[in-house]
Formats: sequence, C-alpha cells, structure tokens
Amino acid sequence: MNQSFQELIKHKFPDLSRGQKKVAEFLINFMEKGSLYTAGQIGKEAGVSETTVIRLAYALGLNGFSDLQELMRKEWLASAESKEAASKHAADSAAEEKKPFSEWLSPVDEKDLSQAVDALIKSDQVYIAGFRESHTAAYWLYYKMNQLRNHVLLSFPTGFLLETLCNLTSASTVVVFSLPRYTKEALEVAQQAKKQGAKVIAITDRRLSPVGQIADITLLAGTTEHILSLLALSQIVISSMQKRDEKTAGKRQEHLEKLYAEQGIFLE
Repeated sequence: MNQSFQELIKHKFPDLSRGQKKVAEFLINFMEKGSLYTAGQIGKEAGVSETTVIRLAYALGLNGFSDLQELMRKEWLASAESKEAASKHAADSAAEEKKPFSEWLSPVDEKDLSQAVDALIKSDQVYIAGFRESHTAAYWLYYKMNQLRNHVLLSFPTGFLLETLCNLTSASTVVVFSLPRYTKEALEVAQQAKKQGAKVIAITDRRLSPVGQIADITLLAGTTEHILSLLALSQIVISSMQKRDEKTAGKRQEHLEKLYAEQGIFLE
C-alpha cells in the first residue's frame, strides 16, 4: 500500500460510518496512542465500541486491526524523527525569529487606540483602504468589522473609486494601511478623506510616514515590514471594539449566526 495512514483516512473518510469517523479523527489527532493502545482502549477514548475500531480497519481496505496499527506505528515513528530534526532547527533559529514577533506585538498607545475605537463605533460609515500587499490586512479588518457594525466599505487592491469616497462625511472614518514601500494610492485616499472632512486613522510603521503625517489618529504596527504586523494590530482593534460596544456587536453577531445557519454556510 503506497498511501500513508493520514492519506488513507482522508480518502476513505466520507464513506465511513459516524462511529468510524469518530475513531478516525481520534487516531489522526493521537497517533501515538493509536500506535500503542489496544482496540478496546482506542474505542473507550473515542467513545465507541471495540468492534467499531476493528471495523474501521476493514473499511479502510486493510486486513485487520493489526495492519491498521502497524501502518500508524510506521507513520508515527517517521513523524517523531521529523519533529526531532525540526526542533533542532527551530532552536538554532529561535533568536532570529523572536525579533520580528516582538516587533509585531509592539505596545499600542492606549490613548490612540481608545480614540480610534471610539471613532470606528460612532461613525456613520467606515472606509478601509489597503493597497497591494497591505490589501490582505485591509480585507481581514473589513470582514471582521462587518460582523460588528454596518456600513463598512473596502478599497480595491490597486485603487479606489472617487464615487465611493464622495459619500464620506464629517461623521465618517477612513482607515488607511500603509507600510513600506508606501503606495501613492494610500496617501491619495487619506488626502481625499481629509478634504471630505472625514476622520483618518493610519495603521502604519511610524508617525511620520506619508499617511501618518496627515492622519488624525496613528496606530503604530511596529518597525517590521511584515504583513503580520498589520494583522496583529487589526486584531487588537477588533477585540477592543467588541469589548467597548458589546451590546450592539452581540446583536449583530447573533443575527449573522442565524443567517449562517439558514444558509448552511458552515459544516460544523
């Protein structure tokens, strides 16, 4: 048999019974136990009978439980050796890896954060702009913020529509992502928003970045150019909004959950 244990489970999983699926998931998650336990012990851990465990082996096209366990044992031992090698490599590079992580999670100025969250909750609309590489973070913030409030808009990856920006008012807020290399589109959106009287929140790497210079509020995402710095700060913003406006956010999320259930959006 050329398939690995995990590949075999993945291939056969849709055709397994409910009980067999429970055993399969247990074995995938606890391969070491599956390699050493008896069929009865595995059944007890998975919440099924010993017979169900044995039947899983046949459902996978094997000759019995012993073949199933041997297949798992080989894969588990190979995985253990691989993890040991990976652990050594990780230890060698740990010092290098810690530096960017510390930068992604740089302390956020509480005053700036509080003002930003207050504006994002009270605004009549929020326009989120991020271009090229920064668009990934902009889309994530847009998606998450739509779960908390209405009237949230998003720029395109490479540009924006003046027809959308012309609807901004003095009660609106524009969030602009801008890390090196700074794009002209990010600056143009911020400038247009200021002309419309909207509040501008810059998520950038320094206060004197092109967008930071004209923003009303600047949230610093650290000195690294990595996209994770933007995502980390965006998560802080979303969490703060949820806590500050728990009642409104809760009602919207409850309504969304009903829609998800009606449409069968999620499998589990």
